[in-house]
Amino acid sequence: MDWQAFGVSLKLAGWTGLLLLPAGLILARTLAFHRVPAKGLVEALVAAPLVLPPTVLGFYLLTAFGGNSALGQAWTAAFGHPLAFSFAGLLAASLIFNLPFAVQPMQRAFEALPTDVRQAAWVSGLSPWRTFWRIELPLAWPGVLSAMALTFAHTMGEFGVVLMVGGSIPGETRTLALSIYDRVQAFDARAAGAMSAVLLAFSLVAIAVAYGLTGRVGRRHG
Repeated sequence: MDWQAFGVSLKLAGWTGLLLLPAGLILARTLAFHRVPAKGLVEALVAAPLVLPPTVLGFYLLTAFGGNSALGQAWTAAFGHPLAFSFAGLLAASLIFNLPFAVQPMQRAFEALPTDVRQAAWVSGLSPWRTFWRIELPLAWPGVLSAMALTFAHTMGEFGVVLMVGGSIPGETRTLALSIYDRVQAFDARAAGAMSAVLLAFSLVAIAVAYGLTGRVGRRHG
């Protein structure tokens, strides 16, 4: 078991979930409740990582983060090291390729809230902010937890984008998925199988949580 790679994967998944939670809540709630200009286009952009091949998305992100790009040059000037092939660049890529996994379950949960419940809160004198904290978020929590479970599991198992943007630097960008690939290349089936079993367990738990919580949202909406 490559515990160092496992630690990098957990660190990446943890930071991705932590940063996408507030961003996903804001975007999901906005798409669910407000008239957003070109809403279809925005939703399509959010969902794009689901349909783009990981190597294609990874190539464009690598180009955007590379030393020849304005972003890459600004990052190097500010922090003294490249954005590509660093944990910071890997985290930035993770936020992008996990966006649909965070936003879509939350958006569906907010859309499932009865309109009269929110209107009753406003009539009772609750501000939009207090309505969010006291009414909307408690009712939408299954979708929020589902989003976080899917985001965490997808981050743990992502391979293509991680390899393209982060490379495989031990202790910094080599995740468990990359370590499995390295073990397979070295014909170490035992180690690859053990690490694959860990990722399989994470995936099964995440799917069970997501489907269970999504079912709760659907029953409440019905």
